[in-house]
Amino acid sequence: MAPLLAYEDEGGESRSPSVLPLVLVHGHPFDRTMWAPQLAAFSPERRVVAPDLRGYGASPVVPGITPPARFAQDIEELLDELKVDTFVLAGLSMGGQIAMECCRQFPQRIRGLVLADTFAAPETDEGKRARNAMADRLLREGMRGYADEVLDRMVLSDADPRVREHVHRMMTATAPEGAAAALRGRAERPDYRQLLTRVTVPALVVVGAEDTYTPVTDAEEMHRALPDSTLHVVEGAAHMPNLERPDEFNRVLGMFLRRLDRAS
Repeated sequence: MAPLLAYEDEGGESRSPSVLPLVLVHGHPFDRTMWAPQLAAFSPERRVVAPDLRGYGASPVVPGITPPARFAQDIEELLDELKVDTFVLAGLSMGGQIAMECCRQFPQRIRGLVLADTFAAPETDEGKRARNAMADRLLREGMRGYADEVLDRMVLSDADPRVREHVHRMMTATAPEGAAAALRGRAERPDYRQLLTRVTVPALVVVGAEDTYTPVTDAEEMHRALPDSTLHVVEGAAHMPNLERPDEFNRVLGMFLRRLDRAS
């Protein structure tokens, strides 16, 4: 049985049943606090659930290999427990790949899909070697050196210092065993490109204009594959536009959510 995930569950029972819940899936190596601006913006009008994935934040650390399929199963089990039947699903980076896996496992529950700064292609042989080597390094050295190295790719060097501090703090607080298990699982992830062509719900694809991990070309490829999607490029942002440019990210996400509410 999956470990009980730590989570935020805000909004809730007093909200209108015509307003869809929003489920937020964080990236690597972060935790649910990366969604703080979205929780603040959307919980007054709808139920918002943001879990810590296994191995991250306050959720149990499970060493070994954690594939996207296991993360998706954990999310479904949590939503069963919370009695969240249908919802809009949003994921950033690794969270976006987990969201795609959720579309494979339980598409009937998903009313809208948000893919931020992520990509659908499987890992290359070189990428597999790199992810496994990084997993070995994190287990050997811990998270701080890695966090120092990648901070300027996660968020721009001229981003709000409080945002940079928050991102760095999430990375250094992550358990190396959990991060390594996710890296090894992502190395073997499936190809989600054909799955995207079969998504039957509206989708929103968002990417930072200066993201070097998942560049705009990756977002454009997903946008073309999805039957009903909107693409939005956030200027002045790298890999985490929800934190770097929260007002713009929330505006675009809010428009998408209201469209889905009207259709529900």
